[in-house]
Amino acid sequence: MNDPVIGLGLAAFALLLLVLPIAFWSVSGGRSNPVVRILVASANLCLTAQLVLRWWESGHFPISNLYESLCFLAWACTLTQLLVERSWPNPLVAAAATPMGLGCVAFASFALPDRLQEASPLVPALRSSWLVMHVSVIMVSYAALLVGSLLSVAVLFVDRNEDLELRSSSIGSGGYRQARLASDGPGAMALSSSSFRISEQLDSLSYRTITVGFLLLSVGLVSGAVWANEAWGSWWSWDPKETWALICWLVYAAYLHTRLIRGWQGRRPAIVASAGLVVIAVCYIGVNLLGIGLHSYGWFLGS
Repeated sequence: MNDPVIGLGLAAFALLLLVLPIAFWSVSGGRSNPVVRILVASANLCLTAQLVLRWWESGHFPISNLYESLCFLAWACTLTQLLVERSWPNPLVAAAATPMGLGCVAFASFALPDRLQEASPLVPALRSSWLVMHVSVIMVSYAALLVGSLLSVAVLFVDRNEDLELRSSSIGSGGYRQARLASDGPGAMALSSSSFRISEQLDSLSYRTITVGFLLLSVGLVSGAVWANEAWGSWWSWDPKETWALICWLVYAAYLHTRLIRGWQGRRPAIVASAGLVVIAVCYIGVNLLGIGLHSYGWFLGS
């Protein structure tokens, strides 16, 4: 391997591939394995070194092609996974979130042709100070939305025969205190502690992660509109990428609406979040596969 950037990507792939069976083994045992977090953190460090090295070699933010974009998304996904696991160290988090980072690195390393794995000059539309602001925020928002949606998918497979009772109103985790009648006198009350079920923890984490991703996506869309006005003289041109980004925003806005306004909990909003996975895949990968629109600089089915 002559290119250290490609080598670091393969190292991250190997580490995440090793994480996957350990994570699922830990789920079967019901206990979190610290080795999983160490391996994910190591993979994140490899991706960090890869992006920094590519930035140093190319002289611009490493987002000039689909390979660099996928590696950046994998870096953001693994970082989001580590932050979520810090909030709730449960093996289900790693089992649900690791496949996304692994899939991004695998697609970048093995599916893309060599010409898209090499550093390339920025196309004229990307030679702007808005590049780091817009693209990095959008990528991080995708990572948060993807990880949050995968946690929602996990909700669909946990406690499938029980209704969720989100006693924290989807905010906070760990436990709550419930009032009950005490037996030491009329009208006496006492507080007893009760822990959240796994499904409730997953749903709460999914809700909070998607909320962060939605806010970042909103900032990314606004910054993209400003950048488009500077580059093309139009705030919004209904480019396929822009259209699907708007659809993505609407899907997750619907998810938050069902949680905050309709009061939905558990499996029903999880289905909406699961649909968001498909929309992000079309928005991020589909446009590049088709090679249409102003945002298809990274497509690889043509010359």
